[in-house]
Amino acid sequence: MHFIHRWRALWHPERFHGWGRRRSYFEGWYVKVVSADGAQALAVIPGISYDEAGQGHAFIQWMDGTAGKAYYHEFPVADFQPATDRFFLRLGENIFSPHQLTLRLPGVQADLRFRDLQPWPRKWMSPGIMGWYSFVPFMECYHGLVSMDHRIEGQLMIRGDVHSFDDGRGYLEKDWGTSFPSCWVWLQTNHFSESEQPISLFTSVARIPWLGKYFVGFIVAFLWEGRMYSFATYLGSQMQASLKHGTLRLAFRSRKHILRLEAEPGKGVSLKSPISGTMSGKVNESIQATVRVEFRERSGKLLFRGTGRHAGLEVAGDTGILWTEKWRS
Repeated sequence: MHFIHRWRALWHPERFHGWGRRRSYFEGWYVKVVSADGAQALAVIPGISYDEAGQGHAFIQWMDGTAGKAYYHEFPVADFQPATDRFFLRLGENIFSPHQLTLRLPGVQADLRFRDLQPWPRKWMSPGIMGWYSFVPFMECYHGLVSMDHRIEGQLMIRGDVHSFDDGRGYLEKDWGTSFPSCWVWLQTNHFSESEQPISLFTSVARIPWLGKYFVGFIVAFLWEGRMYSFATYLGSQMQASLKHGTLRLAFRSRKHILRLEAEPGKGVSLKSPISGTMSGKVNESIQATVRVEFRERSGKLLFRGTGRHAGLEVAGDTGILWTEKWRS
């Protein structure tokens, strides 16, 4: 049955993929919630981790982006109870799904509901944002987008203080595999004041091991005016990237469009990250960064210009190999 569950999950990146995997394996979801006034911003990461010997534990890691603090709670593997036919995870008294976040943890409790989700469009041979790479069996890390943007209802209590999240905004993604890349850039925001319609940005650039060598790969999604625009290595898109004086500059172009990004970091927090399945790595993440976005047609016509707030930003590892002044595939 484990094989059948994994096979079916290939076309549903949001589901649990780790059926029967007990060595050098991790899987986790990333749930970001921001209150309507922006005063409260949290990221909650439920997951499971197994080392090379098969010793494992489940966990919930959460970050208070406003206070700049992170917390890590371990659970027995038996408490990790995912559904087989959809994304639904019960971990102790905590519940995670595309439509719900229930937390019962020391210092934080939540009863949040999500609506008007903006999922990645699924195709038969491209079931998720990784395209045909989703079917490659030896990738170091796989990635899925569950919802680029959604509305939140409910309330959350942090250290005894109750906060309304009605009309807040959320974002939901996930990762699974053996390890995070040795170096990467990750950037996400869905808080733009320039439009009443949902606008959301996701960007990932990383060193990808491949058949004894490596390549620099990227996947980018930009939700604007109800349409998802994508730039990716597997689509033949090109990239420019630099990090100078603390400012991250990225540019991506496809046959029809150019997307330019300029990000300034905010206050960061140290989070645990997977290495050979164990949560022994460290990465600094901010969910208070800002991103200036410019979206044009290749002809030069400006389609959108705006600033994303409450942005998630990670620049991790020895990133020198990622930077390029010239356009590079």
